[in-house]
Amino acid sequence: MRLFFKYFFKTIRIILGPLVLFVNWVTMPKGVERPAEQQQQIDAEAKSLTLYQFKTCPYCIKVKRMMKRLSLNIEILDAQYNTQAREELLSQGGKIAVPCLKITNEQGEKTWMYESAEINRYLEQRFA
Repeated sequence: MRLFFKYFFKTIRIILGPLVLFVNWVTMPKGVERPAEQQQQIDAEAKSLTLYQFKTCPYCIKVKRMMKRLSLNIEILDAQYNTQAREELLSQGGKIAVPCLKITNEQGEKTWMYESAEINRYLEQRFA
């Protein structure tokens, strides 16, 4: 029975994954337009952020939509297929869970934020 559920849900993900990505692509929000100088400053601040994600994870898509809405150029790493990113997420973040936003401060200290709602709140407070 366990094997049945494993393959059943894997089949569901195979079918729904591309559909979720297509719907996201069609309904992607338009980014905010800023003066070039202000956008450059925000891009410089965003260099201290990295988003670990799985491509078809609905919570990751939620965060990426917020990034698009705020016109943020944050590095995105796929922790599902990139073994180096997955190992870094596990060894430094403590668990393999996505979405995960790695925030590096000016002293080089890293903070790992795991909940999509918390990540979106953080991005909106910092960049809106």
